[in-house]
Amino acid sequence: MIGKTRLGAAAEVEETYDPEVGRAQGVLRRPLHAGKLRHSRRAPSADVAFWIAHYWSVSWDLRGLPAHIAQTLPHPNVHVVFENGTSAVSGVHTRKFSRVLEGQSSVFGIKFRPGGFRPFLESPVSRLRDRLVPARNFFGSGIDALEEILLSSRPEDDKVHAADAFFRARVPEPDRTIELAAELVARILQEPDIKTVDHLAAQSGIHKRSLERIFNEYVGVSPKWVIRRHRLHEAVERIHAGGRPDWAQLALDLGYFDQAHLINDFRTIVGYSPARYRKQVSPESRDR
Repeated sequence: MIGKTRLGAAAEVEETYDPEVGRAQGVLRRPLHAGKLRHSRRAPSADVAFWIAHYWSVSWDLRGLPAHIAQTLPHPNVHVVFENGTSAVSGVHTRKFSRVLEGQSSVFGIKFRPGGFRPFLESPVSRLRDRLVPARNFFGSGIDALEEILLSSRPEDDKVHAADAFFRARVPEPDRTIELAAELVARILQEPDIKTVDHLAAQSGIHKRSLERIFNEYVGVSPKWVIRRHRLHEAVERIHAGGRPDWAQLALDLGYFDQAHLINDFRTIVGYSPARYRKQVSPESRDR
């Protein structure tokens, strides 16, 4: 496992991840001024990896300190989230996700591959969009024992093994369309030339209406949404990389008509302009 730790005068932030999972993207990195925060991402076992992308956990200790706002730009994935003795299935969130962290607590999550939750839902994944549904609705009372382990102080490896075992005992029959949905989303993320749904249709050889049906049924959002959100993820990661961005060139690289369209899209979803976000995550940029 790879670990990255940043120590400040009053704050400790640790990020660890398995190499095959990689570092988190889409996180709006607001500086933590004090306290402790840990984020971990772990790979599932090979026999459940057809459905599950990875496991993640976040823990924090902000006792006696101001609350911290954690924000992300969601991905086209369904999650099962365990927290404070409750567990819920979280559909794809189409807006910026914000969460207030305070006191001392932790969260454990299971991120499904695009399309991977469809067999457990047995209906279009779009029905879960922007919704939280009790996990018991899908997994019955058997989820309670897993919840107890995942919210305990047991070692992280034990939690990963418990989640593997839980889903290993419940894996559905493979569905070729799950693999197709995951491949289509991966193409959007990996091929910069795909900037519109028409481009995706041309590259994949799948009719535009068929793409819309596959994404609605298996992913939960439209292909246009995935393309747009990926643009913003890329913009955020370019800002995190440091340096002084050429906003006009960045807009062209990401498929925007011009710089104004990038700024408007970024402001609509994130809540402020790319330049303001850069100042927020890189205070030294304020004087440039």
